[in-house]
Amino acid sequence: MDKREHFVEVRCLNVDKCLSVEFGTSLAELLSDLEFERAYPILAARVNNSYKDLSYKIYKPITVEFFDVRHFEGYRVYQRTLSFVMQMATLELFPEDKLRIRHSLGSGFYAEFDSKQLLSDVEIEALKRKMHEIVSQALPIRRTKRPTEEVIAEYEKYDFDDRVELLRTRPQLYSTINYLGTMPGYFYGPLAPDSSYVDRFDVVRYYNGLYVALPERTNPERVSADIKLDKMFDIFHEYQQWIDIMGVPTVGDLNRRIVEGDSSELIKIAEAFHEIKISNIASSIAKANRERGVRMTLISGPSSSGKTTFSKRLGVQLRVRGYDPVLIALDDYFVERDKTPLDESGKPDFEALEAIDLATLNDHLRRLSEGESVEIPRYDFISGKRQWHDKPLKLTDRSILILEGIHALNPRLTPSVADGLKFKIYISCFTSVAMDNFSRIPTSDNRMLRRTIRDNATRGNNALRTLSMWPSVRHGEEKHIFPYQENADVMFNSSLFYEISVLRALAEPVLLEVPDTAEEYAEAKRMLKFLDNFVPISPDEIPPTSLLREFIGGSSFKY
Repeated sequence: MDKREHFVEVRCLNVDKCLSVEFGTSLAELLSDLEFERAYPILAARVNNSYKDLSYKIYKPITVEFFDVRHFEGYRVYQRTLSFVMQMATLELFPEDKLRIRHSLGSGFYAEFDSKQLLSDVEIEALKRKMHEIVSQALPIRRTKRPTEEVIAEYEKYDFDDRVELLRTRPQLYSTINYLGTMPGYFYGPLAPDSSYVDRFDVVRYYNGLYVALPERTNPERVSADIKLDKMFDIFHEYQQWIDIMGVPTVGDLNRRIVEGDSSELIKIAEAFHEIKISNIASSIAKANRERGVRMTLISGPSSSGKTTFSKRLGVQLRVRGYDPVLIALDDYFVERDKTPLDESGKPDFEALEAIDLATLNDHLRRLSEGESVEIPRYDFISGKRQWHDKPLKLTDRSILILEGIHALNPRLTPSVADGLKFKIYISCFTSVAMDNFSRIPTSDNRMLRRTIRDNATRGNNALRTLSMWPSVRHGEEKHIFPYQENADVMFNSSLFYEISVLRALAEPVLLEVPDTAEEYAEAKRMLKFLDNFVPISPDEIPPTSLLREFIGGSSFKY
């Protein structure tokens, strides 16, 4: 037999060269033979446009690109692996209690025990020491597939009822299981090769639980547990308490309720909760109008938070209170596409403040405040051109101007309006239902699903284009939106705990169109695997005023 038949060709993008390796060579072994600059440890890789652990073995020709914590997926790998380490540490130190990772917060995450016990300073230091001890041991992390009933039996030994529930509601003959040393677990995506890769972190007391600080993605040298996100935390915590009362803290619990026929009730309750919150915000605006003459409401939030529908529903609530709301969308003030500023890589930066025609916007705001009639633009996302409304806009004595867009809380957007005359709202999709106790659902994934479905239906963008723009969107959010979120007077959580079960059937066919030759296939495949965990729900009972209708269609509002 020709000796060459035992080798396979590999193209490595990090070194821009092709080489031959033996069948069965792991990515870790390949990496050890490659020389290229590594500012930080390599955590995983993209192989033929799919994300893989470094334990992945090569049996066919591949194109591979290794990445570290600065890559979006690399950051998720770091967080998953550190969560695994924390799971082991808490099981050893506090075996009678259960820790739950509740949600992300800044460059880290918040976790708390079921018992709500507050750890003493001594106990927190013991937890950090135990985690560092596990890190220093470089315990191997491996992934394998076993018959599902065997996996369930493993989880039951550790009282992982959250994972058991998920496996029971999404039955498969075989299931994947991870091991950190000998302890079982499961995390939804690649993990680092061993525990030594996550040596940078901090743990501090925060409210009723713990804040676990990770390295900053854009500056991994920095680990800061000094966070000032109290308003955001309050929104997360309120929603988390509510879904706990509803009995759907994890996907397994949600699936069980759906299988039992409760989806109709879940939809009604989630929508009613939104209505109450929007009504309360309208009351706060009315109070601010009476007490300090507020005439402008600014609504900001990252992409696909539901700002437009929220604005319209808020307008309805203000009308009930006798006001005349006037809605202006910042998206309609986009400069024409060929005038969009470019980012550092030379691509259009639609998230930059300069993508907004600030001069025209502020001129219109001035003229409206002076009682003039103004012709408002309307941006056509398909052509990238500006059009104009037929009917001019004019404010009355009872008018409340509602200005919504990603930059609404940036002081540079409306410098001519006194801060005391603005009521500021931050809205985002703070996903509170978790995959299980140690695997949260990133809010950015929820928003990406919304945007993929909406843009495919209404903005002329297929999933490939939406996914290709998403890293730029995320960079823009970190730079232009998140720094101003705590400036808000109130925050609103636009997530609906049932929604991913609805989005699944709509997102899957769109994501399946992404070709495996595209770099974005890795994200499409990751999201398809994620969606497979959800029992689907029909959208039939979702009301036409639901915020979700902005993304799936069927809204009674005009956009």
